[in-house]
Amino acid sequence: MKDSLGGRARMTSSDVVSERLDNHKLSSSPFQKPVEVVRWFGAVQAQDFNAAKWALALRIPGATNALIEKAFNEGKILRTHLMRPTWHFVAPDDIRWLLQLTAPRVNIKSGPNYRKLELDDATFKRSNKVLTNALKGGKHLTRSALRTVLNNSGIAADDTVRLAHIFLRAELDAVVCSGRLIGNQFTYALFDERVPATKALDREEALARLTRRYFTSHGPATLQDFVWWSGLTAVDASRGIGLVDRHLKEALVEGRAYWNTRSMQNTPRSVPSAYLLPAFDEYTVAYKDRSAILDLNHGMPSMTSMGLLDPMIIVDGKTVGTWKRTNDKKSVSITLNVLRALTKSERQVITKALERYENFLGVPVQILGFAQEPAEQAPA
Repeated sequence: MKDSLGGRARMTSSDVVSERLDNHKLSSSPFQKPVEVVRWFGAVQAQDFNAAKWALALRIPGATNALIEKAFNEGKILRTHLMRPTWHFVAPDDIRWLLQLTAPRVNIKSGPNYRKLELDDATFKRSNKVLTNALKGGKHLTRSALRTVLNNSGIAADDTVRLAHIFLRAELDAVVCSGRLIGNQFTYALFDERVPATKALDREEALARLTRRYFTSHGPATLQDFVWWSGLTAVDASRGIGLVDRHLKEALVEGRAYWNTRSMQNTPRSVPSAYLLPAFDEYTVAYKDRSAILDLNHGMPSMTSMGLLDPMIIVDGKTVGTWKRTNDKKSVSITLNVLRALTKSERQVITKALERYENFLGVPVQILGFAQEPAEQAPA
């Protein structure tokens, strides 16, 4: 993207926020199925399963918890370790090429733990074979059941951390992936029985595809943001940008280069928008620098970059507070912790966001007030 002088265009942090709201499909969304959201992002962080289900539902008009769980149980979306490492939702037609690209980096990062836990290639070869034999034939088994199988085969698996790394390696080696839920318990299934065969991509094709997915869905973003999100090296991430350069628009924000896949300009919004983002939502977790969503114009208290990964109340793309969910047998309670005074219109859109969450859950939601809120400012 060039300015009138032939150089790189310039943007403000407000432009970045506005474009991200659109690209994250929070302000509007064409998606009807969970897999469409997951495929759009490339992968969706999902170590907190309940939070990740809500993250998908936020991008699907009218989506319910039951809809997301149905897609998960049917294998329409999968949950496995892909990047950094942590769990992600991923589309079945993307998982093979993504693992080929990112698994080597995750194994390098996990190497010290492998060695500390006395897990070498020979042990992983044995554990992968044991897991394959246990799961073949369409079986979906819990971690507890597979721990017993591993122990009975002579592979020590009672240590929780050691067991977790055995499963991590089996996921990275495309031996296992998520199976259907049994009650509230997760299961593993055999990868090749759960994942359809897809056309293989060479490394450059995979790198180009992931790069374009990231900046299409998460842009505007920096090279450092992409490195953080993908877990790739800076060299590989830069190479990826070069491979898809013709599809990207570049602009400067306070002297730093940002990329997006379309022209970047602020989109005025006539009314405020509000969202109850879950912990680790892609809108917050996918960036090394998360300062763009801080509402500094209202004298907001400082928040750490990691603090922004908590469940956030977002108004017009900026954080105005946090929220917390507590459950009892028949209902859910939500406590709002607002960090600045809210206008009447902001309260109204937050109330609508709460109603949307209630519809997603399908159970009554009790609001426990705007905790720790300063005195309200004059209405807008």
